[in-house]
Amino acid sequence: MEVVPYLNFDGRCAEAFRFYEKVLGGKIETLMTFGGTPAESFVPPEWRDKVLHARLNIGSEALMGTDAPPDRFEQPKGYSVTLQLKDPAEAERIFRALADRATIKMPFEKTFWAEKFGMLVDRFGTPWTINCDPAA
Repeated sequence: MEVVPYLNFDGRCAEAFRFYEKVLGGKIETLMTFGGTPAESFVPPEWRDKVLHARLNIGSEALMGTDAPPDRFEQPKGYSVTLQLKDPAEAERIFRALADRATIKMPFEKTFWAEKFGMLVDRFGTPWTINCDPAA
């Protein structure tokens, strides 16, 4: 079984996934638009170049996403995409990259349970938690 976060965007899925690909070192496997699919008839003409389905592979993990049609989009709440890392420098690099034009919910710093921990909502509205294991 594979558990994969499926993110909804307000029309910026392609931009978000290209950003995540760069920041997380992944590879976009799928970036399918509404245009040319049976779903095309369910969206306005100006929405046909928006993403129907995206998949970003990051090592053995994945993120998936879509552009929710305007009448169906809701801001994410009640969850975060959590990245668990062992390398503090890599964790900090990722946090800083995601923090560009983001809302910081908790600064990236040492805590009683982690070498470094931080929370943010990125420029695309996706909530992230970055946790770096305590030093050995």
